[in-house]
Amino acid sequence: MMQLALASDDEEKEKVPHILFVTPYYPPEITPPAMRIHEMALRLVRLGHQVTVLTTFPNFPSGVVPLAYRGHRQLREQKDGITIVRVWSYISPNRGFLRRILAQLSFGCVAPFLGGSAVGQPDVIIVESPPLFNAIAGRLLASWKRCPFIFTVADLWPEVAVKMGMLRNRLLIRLAEWLEWTTYQRAALVWVVTEGLRAILLQRGLAASHIFVVTNGVDCTTFCPSVKALARAELAWDNRFTVLYAGSHGPSHGLGAIIDTAERLHACKDIRIILVGDGAEKEALMADAQRRGLSNITFLDPQPYERIPLLLAASDACLATASKAILFQGVLPVKMYEAMACARPIILAVDGEACRVAIQEAGAAIYAEPENPAAIADAILYLHEHPFEAEVLGQRGRAFVEQHFDRNQLVKKLHQQIMTVLHRNDTTPYHEWLADSAPFQLPETEPLSSACGSRDRGSAI
Repeated sequence: MMQLALASDDEEKEKVPHILFVTPYYPPEITPPAMRIHEMALRLVRLGHQVTVLTTFPNFPSGVVPLAYRGHRQLREQKDGITIVRVWSYISPNRGFLRRILAQLSFGCVAPFLGGSAVGQPDVIIVESPPLFNAIAGRLLASWKRCPFIFTVADLWPEVAVKMGMLRNRLLIRLAEWLEWTTYQRAALVWVVTEGLRAILLQRGLAASHIFVVTNGVDCTTFCPSVKALARAELAWDNRFTVLYAGSHGPSHGLGAIIDTAERLHACKDIRIILVGDGAEKEALMADAQRRGLSNITFLDPQPYERIPLLLAASDACLATASKAILFQGVLPVKMYEAMACARPIILAVDGEACRVAIQEAGAAIYAEPENPAAIADAILYLHEHPFEAEVLGQRGRAFVEQHFDRNQLVKKLHQQIMTVLHRNDTTPYHEWLADSAPFQLPETEPLSSACGSRDRGSAI
C-alpha cells in the first residue's frame, strides 16, 4: 500500500503545471513589471506551480550590470522556489531611444536561443510587454515548446512611441503594429493590467473572451501602516511635513512640475519634498533644483524594494504623478497602491482611470491637475493644514487596497486564467488550436497617421 501511495505522489508531481515568464525586467531590479512578475511568481509557487523566469542580467535603468552577474552568457539561479535563467543580451542605459530599442530587440531575439534549453518544458508561457519585442521570444518559445502563451499588456506599443514622437518611420511603425496585433491574435489569452487597456483592445476587435484583467497590486503584509516617528528615527529624518515620491524619473512622470512646486513652497520651512529613484530625467531635475537654490527638495538614490515601506511610513503624504498628455489618461501608478497599503494619503496628479480608483472608489487621495505646480502646491498645503483629513484618507486607502488590490487575491485570478489555458490545451493540441486561431494579418484600419493620433489608451507605471 505504501508503494502505491508513493507512486501516486510521483504522478501528482509530474502533473504540476510549469509556468515560464519571459521578461527582461526581474529583481534585483525594482521596476513595476519586475516586482509584479516576481510577486506573482512567488505566489504561483505557493499554489503548487513550477515557475521559471527567462530574463537577462539586472541593469535597469543605469545599464550597469552588477559585478556578480558579469562575464556570463547564461546563469541559472534558484531563489524562493523559482528557477531564474538569465541570458546575455545587449544592454543600454535607459536613455536614448535607438539604443533602448536595440537592447529590447536584442533580448527578444537572443533569449530563446540562449535560454531555450535551460528553461525546460513549460506548459504555458507568460510574456511581459512592453517591450513589444518580447513577443518575438514568446512566440518562438511557444512554437518550439508546443505550448500556449499568455501575452501581458501593461502599455500599448508602438502607439506610445509614436505619440511621444520617438518613432516616426512609417515602415517601422507598420512592422511594429503587425507584430503587436498578430501577437494579440496568436496568444491564448491577453492579460491587461487596467480596464482602460481592456476597453481599447475590445474596440480594436479582440473578443472579450480573449482578454482578462489582473491589475497591479501590493503585498499588504509587507506594505502596512507603521509608526511614523519610529520610521523617521531610523532614517534620521526631522519632523518637517514630508511629501514622498518614490519611482521612476522619466519623461512620462511630469516631475519637472514638482521642481516648480518646490519653488512655490520654498518659503514654507515646515514642508519638504523627497524624490526617490532614478531615470532618464533625474540628472536634469537635480541640476534644475540646484540652480534655483531649492533647499526643500531632496533627491535620494534608488532604494532596495524592502526599504520602500520604511520610506512610506516616514512620510506624511505621497505623490503620484504623470504627464498631462492625453497619452497617459489611463495610468494606474503602482506607487498609488503602495501608499494606500501603508495608510498614507495621496496627492494624485494623474487624470483618467487613476482618479476613478483612488478618489471616487477608494476616497484615498486628493486631486491636483497634472503638471500644474500651483495645484500640486495647494494640495500639499491642504494636507499639511488638515492632518485629521489626511489620516482619514490614509485609513480609507488601506481598507480599499486590502479588499481590491492585495496580491494574494490577484494571483488567484491569474491562477484561474492559467488553468483555463491549460484545460484548453489538454482538450485541444496546441498546434491544432493555433492553426484554427485568427489569421496572421492586420485588420483594416484608417490611415496610420490618424489611427495613431485618435486612440485612447490605458497604462500602468
